[in-house]
Amino acid sequence: MKRPVQGEYPDFYDAYIKLVPEGNIQNILAEQQKAVEDFIPTIPDSKVDFRYAPGKWSLKEVFGHIIDTERIMSYKLLRIARGDKTPLAGFEVNAYVENAYYDQRNLANLLDEFVSVRRATLSLINGLAEEASERVGVTNDKLVTARSIAFIIAGHELHHLNIIKERYLAY
Repeated sequence: MKRPVQGEYPDFYDAYIKLVPEGNIQNILAEQQKAVEDFIPTIPDSKVDFRYAPGKWSLKEVFGHIIDTERIMSYKLLRIARGDKTPLAGFEVNAYVENAYYDQRNLANLLDEFVSVRRATLSLINGLAEEASERVGVTNDKLVTARSIAFIIAGHELHHLNIIKERYLAY
């Protein structure tokens, strides 16, 4: 799957896509999964419910947000790759976090969910023809290619893992 170019996705996602290293997106997503599986168990229990400022999500909530976003973006990728022209809505991230009760779950359970979601994402992407990855759909009233969504998933994860390392574990 080729790397998307500007114009294939809304400008808002440019920061995420720029975080994704050059290379095969399937390999990158698989390597990210392994890195997360190695990283998450190293987080001290004292940090999992930490909020670096009032009103900010806990570390578990950030990780849950990564999972929810990947699940939703994979669904969008599927619909666009299959040629579905129905405009797709965005989602209210704060409402998802508020209603997920991530703080009542343990980090190991969230990691299991992440791995399941990532495996499903990889299965979907691995089954796409290049032609399907180039299909264009509408999400959040903006045009986007299916392949752009794969890169957005990878970049979104990198963005939030950087935040976890810089704002949650550095304290």
